[in-house]
Amino acid sequence: MARQGNLDAAADQLEQDPTTLGRRLRRLEQNLGTGLFDRSRRGHRLTTAGEWLLNQVEQIEHTMYAVQAEIAGEVSRVQGTVRLSVTEGFGNALIAPGLRQLSQAYPSLVLELVATSGLLNVSKREADLAVVLSRPTTGRLKVSKLTDYTLQLYASPAYLAQTKEPTRIADLQTQTLIGYVDDLIYSPKLRYYNDLDPNLAPKLCSSSLLAQAQMARAGCGIAMLPRFMATADSALQLVLADQVRITRSFWLAVHEDVVDHARIRAVTKFLKQLVEDNQARLN
Repeated sequence: MARQGNLDAAADQLEQDPTTLGRRLRRLEQNLGTGLFDRSRRGHRLTTAGEWLLNQVEQIEHTMYAVQAEIAGEVSRVQGTVRLSVTEGFGNALIAPGLRQLSQAYPSLVLELVATSGLLNVSKREADLAVVLSRPTTGRLKVSKLTDYTLQLYASPAYLAQTKEPTRIADLQTQTLIGYVDDLIYSPKLRYYNDLDPNLAPKLCSSSLLAQAQMARAGCGIAMLPRFMATADSALQLVLADQVRITRSFWLAVHEDVVDHARIRAVTKFLKQLVEDNQARLN
């Protein structure tokens, strides 16, 4: 109203009905307890209170446009390639399905998702970022904890129907356990059965967590799987749900040379938001 000077022009600018705009203006004045305009045949002129309020909201408008410009500039700076190394299960179950959001937010970003049973070395610049199982203690890295996650035992209903379902951890000695190939384990954090009983050892082994999950689905045995992979899988059933619950952590490692790059900040923000949105599946 202050910029247009009269009701009709302001309503046209706002694409509103003049009567509606006039009613909203009067309501604003009532809520503030003061008149903002002197009305005459020539139009609307600001009162002293109106001039003060206009100055305040113009400062807000200036800040809003500055923020919008900064956001637009940040989006334009997020370009180039980012190589992200992650564990196989986390990369396939959570990150890959969430990448649509990242791609839409930053259309000029190229993301290389390396989701394997081994991890690339960030210190040697094999990757820009890595989600790892143990906190790195060497190398020029910025490291932060990404999230905790939970693992439990799962088997297919068909397997449990044909064998005596375990009721205590000791019963696992007589079960077909599924796990990693021991001498191909790239992190001691993957020796999950040691947390239950040092004498337990898998009989069906694979270096691939996805293959282990498929074995469990097919009725081959009992597998230790992350909840974010297995909890919503109707082909899998929890085993010893009240007795077996293992917690591990994911750590985010970024090379110091690229940590402040816009594209790295964008991917880091995406990962943190992803785990925040999926806490129910992770824990």
